Amino acid sequence: MKPILSIIIPCYNAAVTLEETLQSIFVQDFQKWEAIIVNDGSTDYTEDIALQWVKNDSRFHYFSKPNEGLGKTRNYGITRAQGKYILPLDADNLVMPDFAKNAVAILEVQNVIDVVHGNALFIGEKTGVWNIGAYNIEKMLLDNYIDACAIFRKSTWEQVGGYEENLPYDGLEDWDLWLAFGTIQAKFYFIDSITFQYRVSKNSMIKKFTAEMKLASRSYIAKKYSDLYQFQYCKFVREHDNLASKLTNKRFVLNAFCKTFFGFSILKSTK
Repeated sequence: MKPILSIIIPCYNAAVTLEETLQSIFVQDFQKWEAIIVNDGSTDYTEDIALQWVKNDSRFHYFSKPNEGLGKTRNYGITRAQGKYILPLDADNLVMPDFAKNAVAILEVQNVIDVVHGNALFIGEKTGVWNIGAYNIEKMLLDNYIDACAIFRKSTWEQVGGYEENLPYDGLEDWDLWLAFGTIQAKFYFIDSITFQYRVSKNSMIKKFTAEMKLASRSYIAKKYSDLYQFQYCKFVREHDNLASKLTNKRFVLNAFCKTFFGFSILKSTK
């Protein structure tokens, strides 16, 4: 049976958490999946754990390659995926049992939707709910706020050329992909519920990000999407100038005040 969903799990020295991550896949309500485990040059016993799952369930597939970084490793897995939908899952995170079922149902019915994502529950050294919210291109240009654990169409990933493989440092591949999706006006669907568990630990990749590393990667992204940044900046200036012009009009200010506090306008607008 050909899978509908391909779950991509890049691994680098993930032996401590990989078992729990793969178990979260196994107990999914949605069962038409394959899990592609890509060992990115681990030096621990990551391979032993992966091969045990491959032995027990044919839906698990294992690949091993030299260490090349997160972008190349995700792309390596996705190019081998048979499913039309992709779920990238870090080897220390857990997917909720109903996420795949709910997301695939949305994508199957709504052809205009490219990505389905939701909120997260922090585990490990941090607790609480990560309220992610809907995709907004202006907000995304400032910084990434949507994790990789989202389900998207493989065709959309192909359209933008996959994950960026040349960032100065690993860690911002998700941000780059979401901006790439924004450039083609991909449609995001936000599920306002917990769809995965996000592990926070001192060994997390993002925890090792120094200010210099973050600046280098952010500069790379800013140059890559300079046209998008320029367009949004010009849009902001036009809207700001338009609002400033309106605020000099006493009629507009009075109507805005009444509309805000009383729910109605008292003067007819003039052109």
